Amino acid sequence: MNKWKTLLTALVMVTMATMSTMANAGQLAGVSIISQSTGERLPIWRHQGNSYVAGKPGERYAVEITNKTGGRILSVLSVDGVNVLTGATASPQQSGYVLAGRQPVEVKGWRKSMDEVAAFYFTQLPDSYAARTGRPDNVGVIGVALFREYKEPVPVEPLYSRRAEAAAPAPVASNSPSAETMGNLAKSKSDLAEKSMDARIGTGHGERIDSSVKNTDFRRASPQPEEIISIQYDTYAHLVARGIIPRGRHQDANPFPGGFVPDPN
Repeated sequence: MNKWKTLLTALVMVTMATMSTMANAGQLAGVSIISQSTGERLPIWRHQGNSYVAGKPGERYAVEITNKTGGRILSVLSVDGVNVLTGATASPQQSGYVLAGRQPVEVKGWRKSMDEVAAFYFTQLPDSYAARTGRPDNVGVIGVALFREYKEPVPVEPLYSRRAEAAAPAPVASNSPSAETMGNLAKSKSDLAEKSMDARIGTGHGERIDSSVKNTDFRRASPQPEEIISIQYDTYAHLVARGIIPRGRHQDANPFPGGFVPDPN
């Protein structure tokens, strides 16, 4: 297998909070969207097997990826169908971020250099980076393709058996994503086909912020990703109109709003 040159995130550990708000927690990693104005994870709405978050135009956000394994993994991150490291139309075979075992990281923008990114922020579709570079078809989806690292097999002494030649090989289950899963990164095109460009939101190319990384080598255990995690996004009003968020639900009830017991009306 060929070695792939990738980027290793700076080893600054992010304090891990509760994982109950993590979207699409798979075997290799979990992915959440974090508001940069409040520091909170955006609520995840699940509908017909897909995950959604409600974005507010003008709000900056970060994509948090948390490695759930004890070994290194490669995460190839796509926003609106664009690779966040290179700006190329996204493919799982491209460069990504390498995470150490159990490491969480916040990706806050489009990478501009080894030391800076241009901040992610929700914006109207015409102002999105994808639309401004002539690629508006897949605006409204965030995807992460995940790979395990290749490890050299440990030599094992063969065991002799007279019936070895008669033994049938055991079936091997495949963890490779199906063609349907591979197509999730482009699903926003069909989901939002009936909306006009001005009504949809995408991700803008914002101000420069500090974010340091360094180069490393990573050898993939397989040519195809072991998992693909995708999160689609739209405005709160559009998600309500599409039946993804129940009508009339604005926020969860607060069990401790404070104050004393008032007289009833």
